[in-house]
Amino acid sequence: MAVVSRYTIALHILTWLAYWVEKDEFFPSDRIAKSVGTSPVFLRRILGQLAKAGLVLVQHGGTGAGWRLARSPEKISLLDVYEAVVQTPLFELHHSQPNPGCVIGHGIQPALQRVYGDSEETLKRRLAQESIADLVASSLEHGKR
Repeated sequence: MAVVSRYTIALHILTWLAYWVEKDEFFPSDRIAKSVGTSPVFLRRILGQLAKAGLVLVQHGGTGAGWRLARSPEKISLLDVYEAVVQTPLFELHHSQPNPGCVIGHGIQPALQRVYGDSEETLKRRLAQESIADLVASSLEHGKR
């Protein structure tokens, strides 16, 4: 699955958990999976990454087992989630070395590194401005239409 898709699913999970945050309980992955529209097994992999980043808590065992937010939705930025789920740069360079004897091949990677680096930094600054609480509010607003 594409990195961006895993990120979107992680945002969906956290937004769903944030909606229910007042209940102060742990929710099983199969219940979360119904909202996301995917399998609980797949969700648990993403939830594991979110737990490792300190964004969710897990409770194992029978009754009461499941997941919940580790902190308030206002204190979880979209950048926090991005950094938890996306382990590779958004843009990658060639997998093979371009021809250094070619006028373009010699300079394409440094040129792209600058553009890619600037683009990813701009994205991260934007993601830092939004929280999971903002996504809850926006989702509820769009759901009314």
